[in-house]
Amino acid sequence: MSEIRKMRAVALLLGCLLLTGMFAGCGKKEETPANTVSVYYINKEETKITAVEKAPEGDTLSEQAEWGISQLKENPVELSLRSPISGFTINSWNVKDDQLVLDMSVEYKKLSPSSEVLVRAAIVRTMTQLEGISYVSVTVGGEALTDSLGNVVGPMTADLFIDNAGNEINAYEKTRLLLYFTNESGERLIGVQTKPVVYSSNISMEKLVVERLIAGPDAENEELYPVINPATKVLGVTVKDGTCYVNLDNGFLTQTYNVSAEVQIYSIVNSLVELSNINKVQIAVNGNTDMIFREKISLSNVFDRNLDLVYETEELQS
Repeated sequence: MSEIRKMRAVALLLGCLLLTGMFAGCGKKEETPANTVSVYYINKEETKITAVEKAPEGDTLSEQAEWGISQLKENPVELSLRSPISGFTINSWNVKDDQLVLDMSVEYKKLSPSSEVLVRAAIVRTMTQLEGISYVSVTVGGEALTDSLGNVVGPMTADLFIDNAGNEINAYEKTRLLLYFTNESGERLIGVQTKPVVYSSNISMEKLVVERLIAGPDAENEELYPVINPATKVLGVTVKDGTCYVNLDNGFLTQTYNVSAEVQIYSIVNSLVELSNINKVQIAVNGNTDMIFREKISLSNVFDRNLDLVYETEELQS
């Protein structure tokens, strides 16, 4: 399984959804044209963030970070957008290792929960594109930032903020998921409760689960290993009469990791059945269920939860 650790690092760099996230390990870098950075602003209705491509300035990381923060402070020329840093100020900032730490003024606490999440999403998605910044942490008046539920908000990566289209984030929800990854042997499943995931309300919980599985567990959870090829694309996820129908592309057929066929299938099945509205799962590849997956499992089957493969279930943070 030594190769798994290597592939795992690659998977985290490539990112996925949610996957689902998700918004996940190393921070996911935004895919932008060469020599540009997507600077994120909030729309006037405060329902989503939108990217504006800009050419970064500065030779050092500190200079580039200063440039990024200055861009976030200024209102863009687009009249439909506004700066995410509005109604409060940044007291100080510094970059240490691969983490940008921002200390906000106490006025930050006056932001509504929905606006506050959009502000964080815009800042994190913008700043983690800079080479050398993988995480962003926020304090308020020198004290740890807490969310609307009273939970301490730790270091954030871009894939913490999962969205439906990949480039804009709309109204937010927050949830925890119980996902099943594998152990070192690739023969058993380990269930793990994720840390809180902020995601767009436009994405279904079922799709969120699948995208988070594709993204894989955080690198910090060394006992957990990914199951699904990170290049796999989700073509569709629907639910009817308690059965979830998952349609994936050909990437699902590529055996990237050394895991059994059963583990690969039931990682998806068991994770989805944890949702209260799902009892069974059927998996298709490019809409086709008339095939034998890895010469072992017929995809024409409708799968129930399989607890025999589960090694343990832990309340870890994936």
